[in-house]
Amino acid sequence: MSSPPSGPPWIALLVSRFNSMVTEELLAGARRRLLALGVPEYKIAVYRVPGAWELPQAAERIVHSRRHEALIAIGCVVRGETAHFDLVAGQANDGLGQVARSAGIPVVFGVLATDSPEQAMERADTQGADKGAEFAEAALEMLALYRSL
Repeated sequence: MSSPPSGPPWIALLVSRFNSMVTEELLAGARRRLLALGVPEYKIAVYRVPGAWELPQAAERIVHSRRHEALIAIGCVVRGETAHFDLVAGQANDGLGQVARSAGIPVVFGVLATDSPEQAMERADTQGADKGAEFAEAALEMLALYRSL
């Protein structure tokens, strides 16, 4: 039996371009925290998709590439006047959950689902709630757990 890998991990940041004011802030927070926790820049890969709907399918491809030890899926869905919010947020949640359960590596759900753009920005703000940093911390915590098992 081989020993678990050690050293800084290879991390994939999968980012939705829709609601980019929010997702770019989440990305900045995640990247900044990964770097602060010792992950070198060259071990952080950023992939982009059009929207939260596309996150699960891209996440599955990234996981199967076997190039990364953890994946953080970043997106933002803001409630509107139609059922579109429920459909997209629900599918992002269900799809990423399905990928996470079969991935063999940590897959962090970093999709904000908020009632307003203001709520989303409050959560994403790197000088405020900084959910991007929390997503990075969760990925590294889960990776440490996976390595220990």
